[in-house]
Amino acid sequence: MLEWDLFRIFLIASLALVLVPGPAVLYIVARSIAQGRKAGIVSVLGIAVGGTVHVTAAALGLSALLMSSVLAFMVVKYLGAAYLIYLGIRTLMTKTKPEDTSSIEAQPLWHIFRQGIIVNVLNPKTALFFFAFIPQFIDPAKGTIAPQVLFLGFVFVGMALCTDSMYAMLAGTMGNWLRGNQSYLKAQRYFAGSIYILLGLVTAFSSSDNN
Repeated sequence: MLEWDLFRIFLIASLALVLVPGPAVLYIVARSIAQGRKAGIVSVLGIAVGGTVHVTAAALGLSALLMSSVLAFMVVKYLGAAYLIYLGIRTLMTKTKPEDTSSIEAQPLWHIFRQGIIVNVLNPKTALFFFAFIPQFIDPAKGTIAPQVLFLGFVFVGMALCTDSMYAMLAGTMGNWLRGNQSYLKAQRYFAGSIYILLGLVTAFSSSDNN
């Protein structure tokens, strides 16, 4: 079982990450504006199911990696920290453009749910993120890797489900302003980039103490 101090850091880092509006949130907001809150919530559920697919894949992949070589697992762990820093720098340098919701066609709720799954499952950045983020909080000395990855992954997906639902509910009243306000988009870009870089640095320098 994970130590409480490490799990607490995971919860704080996860909360900071899920609160930052990323591509999935912008998709949910756009869908909510185009078809209402119900469609937004359905898209949230689809995104969450797609996230569980990546969590399961990460659990199987990281477990197989540890079984082959502890050194290989540590390499992935440090590369993951480096990737988070790279992701933060790229986020700071990338300008976010508002999406045009008028181009989003109305669809049945089942199609929206399925589209949310596909959007998340087929996003390679999501897979890379889980492989980069979760290993920072895994301790091979605490037992089998797969249960730890599944536990942390599902906790993260559950937190994202809650915050994404909040965005879907608010999108009907504030979504147009959030997407169209350039000052907000710039602020969230700087905040997101800083969170990624800070997380990468903290995990890189603390990983040797966690194992």
